[in-house]
Parts: sequence; C-alpha cells; structure tokens
Amino acid sequence: MAIKLSTTKISATSVKALVYGQAGVGKTRLCCTAPKPIIISAEAGLLSLAEQDIPAIIINGVDDLAEAFLFITTNEEGMKFQTICLDSITDIAEVVLSDLKIKTKDPRAAYGDLADKMGNMIRSFRDLPDRNIYFTAKVKRVTDELGVTQYVPSMPGQQLVTNLPYWFDLVMAMRIGTTEEGVKYRYLQTQPDIYWEAKDRSGRLNEIEEPNLTKLFAKIIGKNPSQDKEVPLKTEAEDNKTEAEEKDIEPVKADPKAKTKKPKGKE
Repeated sequence: MAIKLSTTKISATSVKALVYGQAGVGKTRLCCTAPKPIIISAEAGLLSLAEQDIPAIIINGVDDLAEAFLFITTNEEGMKFQTICLDSITDIAEVVLSDLKIKTKDPRAAYGDLADKMGNMIRSFRDLPDRNIYFTAKVKRVTDELGVTQYVPSMPGQQLVTNLPYWFDLVMAMRIGTTEEGVKYRYLQTQPDIYWEAKDRSGRLNEIEEPNLTKLFAKIIGKNPSQDKEVPLKTEAEDNKTEAEEKDIEPVKADPKAKTKKPKGKE
C-alpha cells in the first residue's frame, strides 16, 4: 500500500460553531449577524427575528430534520445559504426524542436511538464543506462529586451532553456582563474557566469576542468581512427559562472596551 503524505497546515474556508447560554441572552438573535443565514428551528416562535425576514425551516420530528438537511445540500435554492443555523439543537433534540418515544415500544430505548440519530445528524451538518454552521444550545448546570458547579451545553440524555462539545472546534458561552457604570452588554466567551465550558481550536480569537458572527467567522478564516452586520441583540421572548437562569447566575462586571481582558467580578 502506497502511503500518501498529507499536512496539518490547512486553510479554513468555513466555521462550525456551538454557542450556548441562558434564555434571553441573544443566541437566536445572533443568527442574523451571520452571512446569508437560514434557520432550522424547533422553537415555537422566532419573535426576536420577526423584523429580519430570515428564511426558516420548522422541525416537528426526525423526518423534518432529515428533509431540512436534504434541502440545504441538494436543492438549488437551499445551497445558496452560506450559514446554516440550528436553533436550538437542544429543542430540536427534544422534539426528535418525543417523536421517537411515540414510535418506540420502550421509551427508555428512545434515548439510545436519539443519541445515534442526533449524533449522526449533527456530524453531517458539521462536516458540510464550505458552509458555516451555527448551533445554539440551552445551558445546563452540573455539579461534580466535589461540589464544583459548571455550566455546559444542555441536551436530552447524558450521552449527548458529554459528546456535544467534542464535535466542534469552536464552543462559546454567550453571556451578559455589566460595566462599572451599570450598563449591561453581551459577549462571547471563547476560553474555558472554572465555571463555563468553552474552546477555540483556531487560536485566532480573544478570550472575549463581540457577538457578531460575520466578524467572528472572518477573523477565524483570515478574511475581511464584505459587510459587517450590526444587529442589536435584544431579549429572546420565545426562550424558556433554564435551570441556570432560575438560579440567578450573577452577571460579571467588565469593561466592554477591553475585549481581550477577562471579566472581573463574582461568577
């Protein structure tokens, strides 16, 4: 067998990102800052994007998710979209799980089917060439045997919770900070700390980044964006409360002008 040498030096042409956070932090709103987006959603409403007129596909079951994938990969109109937004992957998985429970005699077996089907589908979306993929997820509070609490992307079933962050090169927590003057602002955390899971394998992002996907994608790919989309991130009325929100996670205090500095204050 002849060995063909490859190289670790590659040029990124697209970005596959996972963003998770509390309800209302602006994860859905972030979709409209992406280049030429289409939204695949299982949420009841997209009120925060009502004035943006972004194409959307509503998922009501596992078959809908497969059809959505075929549309963006084989349909001429679907292939024109540059960014595929799945909002939120948590809700989509919950819809698929409900569908599987109806079709399965033993509801417990549905979780195993869910892990297989969602795992394969997530990787299929992630591996699309030359297409930006933006997944959103709800947040989950987990506490280990030592009593240390951490916030991670939420999914139904422990297997998906464990595997989801490993499937992406870019995992970011979307958070709300507060300046010393008491002004709140939103930001993306790209590096992990004791409380929040995050990672940036590109090595091109600051620890704190502006919530604008066009700018962020361009920074990773190494190109200047042709058109920066300045879209204010307001409250997502359609999001449900998460466990983390109900526990009143305290916003950090930081200066939004100091983008490379770590937020100060108690987590």
